Amino acid sequence: MSRFRMYPTREQAEQMLTHCAHARYVWNLAVEQHAHWRRWRKAAPGFAEQCRQLTEARRENEWLAAGNADVQQQALKDFARAKNARFTSGFGEPTWRKKFRHEGFRVIGTDRVPEHHEDGTAKLNAKTSKQVMSRLVVVQKLNRRWAQVKVPGCGWVRFRLSVRGKGAQLPDAKTFRVTFRNGQWHIAFAVIPESIPAPGTGEVIGIDRGVTVTAALSDGRTLNCPQLTVKERAQVRKHQRRAARAEKGSPEKAAGYAKVANLKAREANRRKDWCEKTSTMLARTCDLIRFEKLNIKNMTRSAKRTVDQPGKNVAQKAGLNRGILAQGWGLLRQRTGHKASGRVEDIPAPYTSVRCSACGWIEKKSRKSQADFACISCGFTCNADTNASINVAAGQGGIPRPRRTAGAGGVTTATSRSSAREPQPTWVGIPLF
Repeated sequence: MSRFRMYPTREQAEQMLTHCAHARYVWNLAVEQHAHWRRWRKAAPGFAEQCRQLTEARRENEWLAAGNADVQQQALKDFARAKNARFTSGFGEPTWRKKFRHEGFRVIGTDRVPEHHEDGTAKLNAKTSKQVMSRLVVVQKLNRRWAQVKVPGCGWVRFRLSVRGKGAQLPDAKTFRVTFRNGQWHIAFAVIPESIPAPGTGEVIGIDRGVTVTAALSDGRTLNCPQLTVKERAQVRKHQRRAARAEKGSPEKAAGYAKVANLKAREANRRKDWCEKTSTMLARTCDLIRFEKLNIKNMTRSAKRTVDQPGKNVAQKAGLNRGILAQGWGLLRQRTGHKASGRVEDIPAPYTSVRCSACGWIEKKSRKSQADFACISCGFTCNADTNASINVAAGQGGIPRPRRTAGAGGVTTATSRSSAREPQPTWVGIPLF
């Protein structure tokens, strides 16, 4: 999607908040209808039946009738799509939308344009033999920095073009979505971006992701995701303490948490901007990009467990989870895959950090610390993250090489427990047959 910052007037912002309330209300009604369904009851209404019910509801409810019908119908269509994709999207069943948290609505284009085939011929309807007309969002470019879009009930609303100069092209989209969060309005056009062509240099680069160093590249470069400064972190703690001491339900408590949310949103915007710029750089300069395959969801799972069996080092694990999520690992991998389509590979993570990139010797004692790697076999020394990224670039991960009996670093004594593996989960005795 192409996402831009919107700058509506006060009247336009009030009208768009009303659209958000209508879309949230209609969505929650659809969720309630499907939650009421049981096996012994008849099927829940589909999209067509819900649209008919919406028309009847608009006749009886003045507040609902004052809103835009297209905005409310698009909320029902979004719910129908989410319901149909509940098994494949990864989000499960559609849930309730809450005020101040899920503020947004979707608008379908009002302009009509004829559709054509790839060869340029007109696309005709098979039954009526008439020209097929497609919807298009009405957008106008004001100058190299600003443009405006027509929102139902609000007129022309300005938004800022993120890409300046000749590269600031208006997207040809059929729909767009408007969202409001932390006092900021954004518009996202539903378009599929074109992938960046490969440079043709044949360069293969490996990327090792970490907490201290966000992305270590196999060519020696290290990239760090920007975060809040020391002063901004102090402001977050100050506002959190003031909000915690304020009376429950008071304006002071709401204002304190709002200031914390604004600072957190600033950090998220910096992280997204860094991921966009870094992924574009990788797609433009490398033919093949290899990432260390990480299951971020499992890595950031909470350690609290249950009341009967509480977890250990819960506070430390929570801090580690915050550090991992602040690096934007998943977003960097996702956006690079979008921009360099077909040129991104995932390499298994095991043994990449304990394998010597020079001789291939696998030994966990070679990893001296977080930043130092010194092979005990050949004596090769390197930054630990850079060494892992070189292994990722070579595709060396997941399958260990056979251990040697001797090497440049001396003889390795055979023991009952090999040290050539990274720490493994504790065996719990589950039978394999």
